[in-house]
Amino acid sequence: MPTDLMSALAVLDCHEPHSLLESRETRWLVAKAAPYRLGEDPRAAEELAGDVAALCNGGGGVIVIGIATRTDSDEVVLDRVVGVSPEAMDFDQVRELLRARITPAPRGVRVGWSGDGDGGGRVVFLHVPEQAPGTLFVVAAPTGGPGAQRADTVAVPVRDDDGTHWLARTQIQALLSAGVRAYGVPTDQALAALGGQAVSEAGPGGGEPQGGQGLWEHEREMREAHKDLAVAGLGQPAGPVRAHGPAVLQDFHHARGDEPGWVLCLAAGRPPVAVAAPVWQAVVDAGRLATDQEPLTAVGCPVPPDGAAGPWVIGADARSVDLGGGTWGAGRLTCAERGVGGWRWEPLPRFGLHPSRSAEDWTAGQQPALRLRAVVTLPWAGADTLEITRPRRVQLERQLPYGVLAGAVTMLSRRRGAEPRTAVWERTPSGNSARDASYTCTIPAPGGGPALRAAATLALPTPTNPAVVACAEVLVEDPAAWAGTFGTGPNTRLDFDEVQTVLLDAWETAAELLPGLVGDPARLRWAAPPTTELRMTCERPTDSGALPALGTLVDLAPLGVGYDGGRSCMAVTVTASPAMGRRERRTLMRQALVRMALEFGYVDAGVNLL
Repeated sequence: MPTDLMSALAVLDCHEPHSLLESRETRWLVAKAAPYRLGEDPRAAEELAGDVAALCNGGGGVIVIGIATRTDSDEVVLDRVVGVSPEAMDFDQVRELLRARITPAPRGVRVGWSGDGDGGGRVVFLHVPEQAPGTLFVVAAPTGGPGAQRADTVAVPVRDDDGTHWLARTQIQALLSAGVRAYGVPTDQALAALGGQAVSEAGPGGGEPQGGQGLWEHEREMREAHKDLAVAGLGQPAGPVRAHGPAVLQDFHHARGDEPGWVLCLAAGRPPVAVAAPVWQAVVDAGRLATDQEPLTAVGCPVPPDGAAGPWVIGADARSVDLGGGTWGAGRLTCAERGVGGWRWEPLPRFGLHPSRSAEDWTAGQQPALRLRAVVTLPWAGADTLEITRPRRVQLERQLPYGVLAGAVTMLSRRRGAEPRTAVWERTPSGNSARDASYTCTIPAPGGGPALRAAATLALPTPTNPAVVACAEVLVEDPAAWAGTFGTGPNTRLDFDEVQTVLLDAWETAAELLPGLVGDPARLRWAAPPTTELRMTCERPTDSGALPALGTLVDLAPLGVGYDGGRSCMAVTVTASPAMGRRERRTLMRQALVRMALEFGYVDAGVNLL
């Protein structure tokens, strides 16, 4: 039995409306035994508009038509599927009524069928997605009679557990007073400004929204953009202008009534863009997963293609949208399959030096001579519900001995003439639970103790870190002891191409192999940009107590002459999608290492030198 909106939509999309039976009506679930009698009873149109507007005001929901209910202990229970005949529903009529009767017009409402039709089991559902934060949806005060709606009345519907109710006059007055206080001017000035704006914008359409209506400072720009983009199919406005994060927006109908509408977006420093409503909904949905931010504040706004100087269009058939200007940085929204559910945001690659909060996790009590580490931060939405199951843990334990990280350890020894034994991966004494997985592989020194070691760790969110973190690394514990495993001839100092191979293999392990512990990462969406930190550190003090310079353990000559004073640590952070091909990852890693070298004083470093 579904317990939330997403699971209810899942069973409806799978054509299994019977799975909803015995569910209780809630703030997000409304059931109707019969269709709204839109062409027969004026009260039906008022009821439909009120139900949908109430869901808009309550964070979204779904109305299922064709399921009868019963009352059980003062709760409304979905009792049986009675079905709806195709002739009883006119989807176009429903959409037009919602646009005409709800202010502002709700965005992204989906109307569809569910069920196979056998035995009268086909129902209709209206999915009302969560709307823009801070937006209040209103309708004209219900009259129960025929005739046009009065533009000078207003009612505010809300959902309360299992019913649609109306705010009392005192509650509406309190909302209006709060708005006047937020406006920051005395009541008489606020009313005068609103009244003057309404008179100037009403025009021949009376109370119908006009281009630019709602924010006078953007009126001219919005109207000019509407005029320029009319040729693309922008019809009449469907609601007033509203501010949303870094953008100013207005909904428009399509010039052809059977096509999805538009959202006209104005963002500072960019030409206006009209975005097809389904694509715009995908943009908002991607940013809605961000914590404590408005969606557009997180993901930003559409970025025009190169050379675009005037208003431009993103149609309903778009499969990719570049976004920028948000706190997440530059990103790309792509659609792998038709529909909003197939859209996914990924960051466009960029580099920086800001360390992650997990950069030095799992190092307590350790002092390796050299540590080469990749730390991947995976801020998935809903990550607190993930767990590491026994079958996935067993699968990882089978994969680690044959993975690229084990291969990196073998490569380092073979290049020095040694033939190490098959890597044996063991669980660490601590760090393994339903929330953690930690493994290590050790090449012992001839006299005992570790000479060379590899480690792989994954940790699910904690109260201090809401992200999943994966870490893979290779540690030269003791160069002298390591040399003892292959004789005294070869040098334990690593060539820079060896460093690149190790970091590449560590990154691939942390980004691709370890996340499999939580299932299929492709089904998860980001609540913030994912990052990878590549680190080279010397951590074992010399006899003088100082940490040695990296150049004593790594040949940095390919970077050119450095002027950094002998650093013991160098690191770079890569913001990019964790999943990529090995060739792409190698190219990105080399670019990141060049950026790191330049920032740390190796001003002659270049990809051609690596």
